[in-house]
Amino acid sequence: KTNSTLESLNLGENKISDIGAERFAEALKTNSTLSWVDLSGNKISDIGAERFAEALETNSTLESLNLGENKISDIGAERFAEALKTNSTLSWVDLSGNKISDIGAERFAEALKTNSTLESLNLGENKISDI
Repeated sequence: KTNSTLESLNLGENKISDIGAERFAEALKTNSTLSWVDLSGNKISDIGAERFAEALETNSTLESLNLGENKISDIGAERFAEALKTNSTLSWVDLSGNKISDIGAERFAEALKTNSTLESLNLGENKISDI
């Protein structure tokens, strides 16, 4: 059975790892109702971030995604930034408090050259220096 009503989901501050993130991202590929998801404060690393990036390439409803305070580094950030180049629904993304450095920040800067929907990108409390 497919859910046709759920628009927001808060799973922040749990113990969700890449396994749970992969399952959630798989469902997100075909979900047509969720517009807001909070998975902050979990144990999601680059593998989970990469799966979310894949989901963002096909999902057409998600507008806000919070993956702050996880374990995402430049590897996950690069793949996520690549997905932002083609995603046309996300307007708010929080990746604060992860392990993203200058490399990941540069990839996001490149993605923002072509993305026309993102209004807010939070990369605070990472490992970004003078780019």
